[in-house]
Amino acid sequence: MLSRVRILGTANNWSKQAEMIPITVNGEVREVRAGLTAAELIAELELTNRRFAVEINEAVLPRSRLTEYRIRSGDRIEIVHAIGGG
Repeated sequence: MLSRVRILGTANNWSKQAEMIPITVNGEVREVRAGLTAAELIAELELTNRRFAVEINEAVLPRSRLTEYRIRSGDRIEIVHAIGGG
Protein backbone atom coordinates (compact mmCIF):
# COMPACT_ATOMS: atom_id res chain seq x y z
CA MET A 1 0.00 0.00 0.00
CA LEU A 2 1.25 3.50 -0.76
CA SER A 3 0.58 6.57 1.31
CA ARG A 4 1.36 10.24 0.76
CA VAL A 5 4.10 11.59 2.97
CA ARG A 6 2.85 14.19 5.43
CA ILE A 7 4.93 17.30 4.93
CA LEU A 8 6.17 18.91 8.12
CA GLY A 9 7.60 22.40 8.18
CA THR A 10 8.29 24.35 5.02
CA ALA A 11 10.88 24.50 2.32
CA ASN A 12 11.04 28.28 2.65
CA ASN A 13 14.15 28.47 4.87
CA TRP A 14 16.05 30.43 2.24
CA SER A 15 17.16 34.03 2.05
CA LYS A 16 14.43 36.47 1.01
CA GLN A 17 16.83 37.66 -1.68
CA ALA A 18 16.68 34.28 -3.46
CA GLU A 19 14.22 33.99 -6.34
CA MET A 20 11.26 31.89 -5.26
CA ILE A 21 9.16 29.71 -7.57
CA PRO A 22 5.75 28.09 -6.99
CA ILE A 23 5.41 24.30 -6.95
CA THR A 24 2.84 21.83 -5.65
CA VAL A 25 3.94 19.09 -3.23
CA ASN A 26 1.34 16.43 -2.42
CA GLY A 27 -1.43 18.85 -3.34
CA GLU A 28 -0.03 21.74 -1.27
CA VAL A 29 1.13 24.86 -3.11
CA ARG A 30 4.40 26.25 -1.75
CA GLU A 31 7.30 28.39 -2.87
CA VAL A 32 10.87 27.14 -3.03
CA ARG A 33 14.19 28.62 -4.02
CA ALA A 34 14.80 28.68 -7.78
CA GLY A 35 17.47 26.15 -8.76
CA LEU A 36 16.59 23.75 -5.93
CA THR A 37 17.26 20.10 -6.77
CA ALA A 38 14.85 17.30 -5.93
CA ALA A 39 17.44 15.97 -3.44
CA GLU A 40 17.60 19.38 -1.72
CA LEU A 41 13.80 19.49 -1.53
CA ILE A 42 13.77 16.02 0.06
CA ALA A 43 16.37 17.21 2.61
CA GLU A 44 14.38 20.38 3.38
CA LEU A 45 11.29 18.25 3.98
CA GLU A 46 13.34 16.05 6.35
CA LEU A 47 12.67 12.89 4.34
CA THR A 48 16.28 11.92 3.60
CA ASN A 49 16.39 8.73 5.68
CA ARG A 50 12.96 7.45 4.66
CA ARG A 51 11.91 5.03 1.94
CA PHE A 52 9.92 7.01 -0.61
CA ALA A 53 9.19 7.49 -4.29
CA VAL A 54 9.05 10.84 -6.07
CA GLU A 55 6.80 11.61 -9.00
CA ILE A 56 7.21 14.90 -10.84
CA ASN A 57 4.56 15.94 -13.33
CA GLU A 58 3.19 12.38 -13.43
CA ALA A 59 6.58 10.75 -14.14
CA VAL A 60 8.53 8.75 -11.56
CA LEU A 61 11.93 10.27 -10.79
CA PRO A 62 14.51 7.55 -9.98
CA ARG A 63 16.53 8.09 -6.80
CA SER A 64 19.66 8.13 -8.94
CA ARG A 65 18.42 11.38 -10.54
CA LEU A 66 17.36 13.25 -7.38
CA THR A 67 20.59 15.27 -7.30
CA GLU A 68 20.36 16.07 -11.02
CA TYR A 69 16.76 17.20 -11.34
CA ARG A 70 16.23 20.93 -10.81
CA ILE A 71 12.76 21.86 -9.61
CA ARG A 72 10.94 24.10 -12.11
CA SER A 73 8.21 26.64 -11.59
CA GLY A 74 4.83 24.93 -11.63
CA ASP A 75 6.16 21.39 -11.04
CA ARG A 76 3.60 19.04 -9.50
CA ILE A 77 5.45 16.75 -7.09
CA GLU A 78 4.02 13.73 -5.30
CA ILE A 79 6.06 12.01 -2.60
CA VAL A 80 4.78 8.64 -1.43
CA HIS A 81 6.11 5.95 0.84
CA ALA A 82 5.22 2.31 1.37
CA ILE A 83 3.56 1.39 4.63
CA GLY A 84 3.46 -2.08 6.09
CA GLY A 85 0.38 -3.99 6.92
CA GLY A 86 -1.52 -6.97 5.88
